Amino acid sequence: MDEVDTTLSRVRGRVTSRDGTPIAYERYGDGPPVVLVSGTLCTAAGSRPLAGFLAGRFSVVAYDRRGRGGSGDTGPYAVEREIEDLAAVVGEAGAGAALHGTGTGGALALAAVAAGLSTGPVSVYEPPYSAEAALPHGRAAALLDRGQRGAALELFLAESAVPVAWPGREELASTLAYDHAVLGDGTVPERRLAGVHARVLVVDGGASPVWARRAARALTAVLPRARHRTLTGQTHEVAPHVLAPVLEDFLTDDRETSGAV
Repeated sequence: MDEVDTTLSRVRGRVTSRDGTPIAYERYGDGPPVVLVSGTLCTAAGSRPLAGFLAGRFSVVAYDRRGRGGSGDTGPYAVEREIEDLAAVVGEAGAGAALHGTGTGGALALAAVAAGLSTGPVSVYEPPYSAEAALPHGRAAALLDRGQRGAALELFLAESAVPVAWPGREELASTLAYDHAVLGDGTVPERRLAGVHARVLVVDGGASPVWARRAARALTAVLPRARHRTLTGQTHEVAPHVLAPVLEDFLTDDRETSGAV
């Protein structure tokens, strides 16, 4: 049952994924539904600033991905289970919910739509598709198998090309392997994404590394109905108040356009 938090103006609840795993979510605002899909080492709490900016126009649902925050982690892990988790959240958010994914959350959102999840338009911010941005899965996985979460997290922070520097994330270290699985070999999955016919906005930061911007352009070229937008001066840690109006314009634009903007 939903619990209303009047202090933060959010509704908290849980949905049950297909395999029985509870998935925790937070809902803000009222209007057309939008689901926020978080990236590496993030929970729904990290989406609150962006949700706050969007809640004036949309019903925004942010959720804890499997193995994070208030959500369960039924094994064994498979990307298909995460897609089922997202499907359950979309079902709770409302028919035709739009998606916005950050980092690996963007890769997951696109994988879900490619697998047949019915949604509205999709926006993604810098999905780390590239060999340079692939997670250090081999050594990190070995450390996780030995229960050395702290060491695995340190390895990721040292070797990842995506800047992640939040303290207190050791409890989420086991999900690094999940993000690696979502990314596969790290290259843009051209054949799979060529079948995505939802409107997609691919966004990157003008101050982000060159590899990230190249990946964003390559991703845009593969998707049949994609637009590309670069936010001047932004990095992978994009400012929510800069990103929010761009997403709002895209999600409320019904024009049948594609290509760069």
